[in-house]
Formats: sequence, structure tokens, C-alpha cells
Amino acid sequence: MTAIFEARGIEKSFPGVKALKGVSLTLDTHSIHALLGENGAGKSTLIKIVTGVQRPDAGTLLLDGRTVAFANPREAIAQRIGVVHQERNLIPRFSVAENIHLEQIAGHLTKPVDHAELNRQAARWLEMLGLDIDPRTPVSRLSVAQMQLVEIAKALSLRSRVLLLDEPTASLTSNETDRLFAFLKRLRDGGASLLFVSHKLEEVQEICDSVTVLRDGANACASRSMAGMGRQDIVRLMIGRAESESPRRDGAAKARQAPVALRLRGVETALGHRAIDLEVKEGEILGLYGLVGAGRTELARCIIGQSAITAGTVEVAGRPARIRDVAEAIHRHRIGYVSEDRKGNGLVLAHSVLDNAGIAVWRALSGRFGFLTNGRVRAAVAPFIDKLEVKTPSLSQTVGLLSGGNQQKISVAKWLAAGVKILIVDEPSVGIDIKTKAYLHDLLRELASAGTAVIVITSDMPEMIALADRIAVMDGYRLNGEIQNSGVYETMSEAIMGLIHRTEAAA
Repeated sequence: MTAIFEARGIEKSFPGVKALKGVSLTLDTHSIHALLGENGAGKSTLIKIVTGVQRPDAGTLLLDGRTVAFANPREAIAQRIGVVHQERNLIPRFSVAENIHLEQIAGHLTKPVDHAELNRQAARWLEMLGLDIDPRTPVSRLSVAQMQLVEIAKALSLRSRVLLLDEPTASLTSNETDRLFAFLKRLRDGGASLLFVSHKLEEVQEICDSVTVLRDGANACASRSMAGMGRQDIVRLMIGRAESESPRRDGAAKARQAPVALRLRGVETALGHRAIDLEVKEGEILGLYGLVGAGRTELARCIIGQSAITAGTVEVAGRPARIRDVAEAIHRHRIGYVSEDRKGNGLVLAHSVLDNAGIAVWRALSGRFGFLTNGRVRAAVAPFIDKLEVKTPSLSQTVGLLSGGNQQKISVAKWLAAGVKILIVDEPSVGIDIKTKAYLHDLLRELASAGTAVIVITSDMPEMIALADRIAVMDGYRLNGEIQNSGVYETMSEAIMGLIHRTEAAA
């Protein structure tokens, strides 16, 4: 293998933060290189510098041994350096094919667009990724996981020699991840150089040949071979100590005897759900699992009033409830929802950390005469910001300037501060590091032990089995069955996949 790309001594500062402190890494041909670190360690900043989104304050970039400097992303693309950013960059009203080939369209503004050819080429990339959707479909109609795969197809269509992937599997199920990895390995074997960022260490160990670890903006290790490195070796480099695992909570049996917090009976929705019978009890953690397109996120959005429930009944704390909008879900029924799409639904990126973390408690804190102070909001949210270790210069910092992982922490802190009775958490650990993931899991267990009904939607099967007391499996906007969680991964994963494919077997 030979070095195709190098970063040497890269430095970058932002107001109040030195994001990178002399960081270096080397990417070889025929190699998949992991870039690891906690939230705020500098991974995304380094990727933005490599791809021309930002300019370094100091340091050198080398491509094929020659010094390069990219003033913007198009200059990086011209050198066949592609990227799949953690935050999706798709145009919702454009079709899948138009989004995949957006760079090519933009480069030929005077040339008529051959939509038939765009669709044909897009279908080829979608097929390679195992994504069965019509390339003419508007992106706005896709699930978050489907959007993620379209983002990957978009980067692949540029035929990059160097491809950077920032949390590419964050919203994907294990089956989709397997298909993606098979394709990435083919790219590697064909001579490409891939940079892979993930908080899922089992994926890093499976697919990566070498690793660079950042801690507090500096190299904990630079371009080290993965050979002989175990999980705990990687964790020590990332956080300076070994990883500790939380035991399964002992409140599951007690929760089975508790009152029902939320019950759905024969529910049908405007989005296509049929005959949904589901309940979660006070103090219980209910997991919702399914493949892309199963309808889990869509069901959550109907529960909180974002889309209509057209038939059946909903009960909250034993009483019939007709939830017409999100405000009613929050303030009348005390239902919170941590969205999987923090950029689109979870946060107001132009506002401060304090505003975003406090928005769900404004009404409760404003009192009878609507008087509210920042001090009261700060007192309510600061403990949760501190507990989740949000890395921010201050609570007045604009949320859009924080790393994706820290944004996710604020999405969670908002609902923890609100003290909701029912909390729906959609893909809770997307973009967060292993230490924060452990904190978040402990917080969800604490909430359940204190009586909160928690519904967890995750495509990460190990996370589902580690967290849930009971697992409901969805497929095709229907509920296929439920399983009491034993916590034994081998038997639970087999049972879950058996329920997912039960409809196919019956057919």
C-alpha cells in the first residue's frame, strides 16, 4: 500500500475552542482507515478541512505527495475526494436521482438535463446499495435511513479515490450495514482509500485496516494498524481509561405489574399503519425494532400528533386521548419525543444551547403571568447539560456550531429537563460517543425506574437488547409480535429477525 493522502500538523480554532491541535493522519490506497474520538474531539472539523468546507489555521494537506489546498468542496471533488457528512445534505423537493447526480447537474448548467439517463444511472447505484426505491421519488418522501443511503450513493457516484464517511451507518439496520460494508470492501480492494468515522466500535473492528484516534483535538494515536488491537485498547485511546458496562436494570419485573401509561388499540394512521395494538407501562422500557420502511418513526410521529390517527383508540394513563398536535402531546399529556432527525425536527440550529434545551420547559416555568427568566431556565436544564457532558463554551453558544454528537445530547437534555411521563427516543445514540452512550442508557434506565414510560426506537440491535425490557417488532407498518427481552444477544437477535420475516414465511 502507498500513501494517497496525508494531513500533517493541522490546527483549527473557533471562538472559545481550539478544535484541532497539530493533528496528523495518513490514508493509504487499498485501505479503510478509522477516525475515532469522543464527541468534540475534532473528527468532523478534520473532515471539513480535508474536503474544503473549512480552511486550516496551520498545517499541510498532501495528495499523491504534493501539497494541496481546497478553497471549497468543489475543488476537493475535482480531485476525486468525496464525503458523506454526518448531517445529510439533500434537497427534499428534488428526486433521488437528481440528488445523487446534483454535482454533475450543477457543473453543466447550460446543458439540458437527461432525466431518463439520470434515473438509469441512479438506479444502478441504488441497486448496489440494496436500496429498492424508484429514483424518481422525491427525497422528502424517504425515511431517514433511506436518505442516508441516498447520501452514500451520491458520494459513490462521484467515483472518488478518497472517500470520507462520517457516521454512515448511524441510521441503518444491521442488514443494511452488512450490504454497505460488502460494497465498501469492494471499493477498497479496487484501490480506493476510505476514511470511516463511527462510534460503533464493533463495526470499526470488522471493517477497518488502520486507525487514527483523536482526544481533545490532538492525536492519541496516528495511523496505527488495527492488527492486534482489541476493543479496550481503542477505548483507552479514546477516553483514557477502560470501558465500563452497566448491568441490566432489575425493574423490568416490577414494571410488568404497573399501570399502562400509553395504549393503542386497533390504530390506523394517515401514513398507512393498520391494526396496531401496543402498550407501554409506567416504568417500562419498550423497544420498537424493524427494518427500514417498517413504520416505527412514522408511528411515533402519529402518537405525538404530527400526523393523523384515522381509526382505533389511544389511551394515556387509562383515559381516552385525542392528540391533535405536538403542543397538546407535550403540555397536556406530557409526552416527549427525541427525533432521529435532530437537524430537521429536534433543534433550532440558529438558537442557543439554553434556548434549545429549555424550550420544552418554557410554559411550565413561565407561571401564571407568563414571566420567564434565563436564570430559571438555566437552573432547570443545566444539570442535564452537565450530566451528558455537552461540550460547549457556554449555554449561549449557537447550537449549529456544536458537533453533531453534542447536538444529540441537547436533544435528549431538553426532554429530561421537561420531566415527561412518556418519552419516545428515536435512534438515541446516533452520533454520540461510547461514554455518552453509556450515560444516556443509564439516564433512560433511571427515568424508567422513577416511573417514566420509555419507548426506544433503534436500528442498533445490541443497543435494543441492552436497553429494552420488552421488544415489539414492526414490518410494513404493522406489528408482527412482541418478545420479553432476556438480554441474551444470540437468542434475542434470532427471535427478533424471526418476527421480522414471519410475514414472508407465512406468504
